[in-house]
Amino acid sequence: MKSEVEIIEAIIDGDEKALATLYTLYSEKIYNTALSYTKIGEDAEEITQDVFLKIFKNVLKFKRESSLNTWIYRITVNTSLNYLKKKNRFKIFNNRLINSQSIDFHHPGVLLENKEKAAILYQVIDCLSKNQKTAFILSYIEGLPRQEVADIMETSLKAVESLLQRAKRKMKSELEKIYPDRRKS
Repeated sequence: MKSEVEIIEAIIDGDEKALATLYTLYSEKIYNTALSYTKIGEDAEEITQDVFLKIFKNVLKFKRESSLNTWIYRITVNTSLNYLKKKNRFKIFNNRLINSQSIDFHHPGVLLENKEKAAILYQVIDCLSKNQKTAFILSYIEGLPRQEVADIMETSLKAVESLLQRAKRKMKSELEKIYPDRRKS
C-alpha cells in the first residue's frame, strides 16, 4: 500500500487509482462522521461526495503540515457543519422546526441492542454547541486521540479538554431532563 505522500502525489498527477485508494481508505470514516452530524443517511452520502470533491479540488493546498487523516477530518467536519447550517436556514425559511430529526436515527456503528440508547444520545449531542459537538464526536464516536482532535479543530489540546468537559456537563443535564428519576440524590 502506498504512503499518504505517495497517494497525494499520485492524485496530483491525475492517477484515478490513487483517488480510488483514498476513497477506500476514508469513505467509511467520512460517512460515519457526517452521519453523526446529520443523522440522515442520504445527507451523509451527499457530504461524503462533497468531501471527496473538495479533496480532489484542493489536493494542491495540502501542505503536509498535518497528517492526511487530520486534513480529511477537518474537511469533513467543516463540510458537515456548513451543510447543517445551510439546511437549517432552509428549514427556518420554510417555517419548520430546526433539529426536527426523528429519534429513530440509527448509526451503523451501534450494536442492535443499544440502538434506542444511541438515538437518545445523538438527540442530546444536538444540544451541544458546534465546537463541543465536534470535540465530542471526534473524541468519543470516532475515537480519535485528543491531540488529533485539537489539530482538526485547529485549537489547543487544553481547549479540546475544556470543550469535552463542558459537553459532558451539558449532556448530563439534558439526560437528567429525559431521565429525571435516575438523578443521584
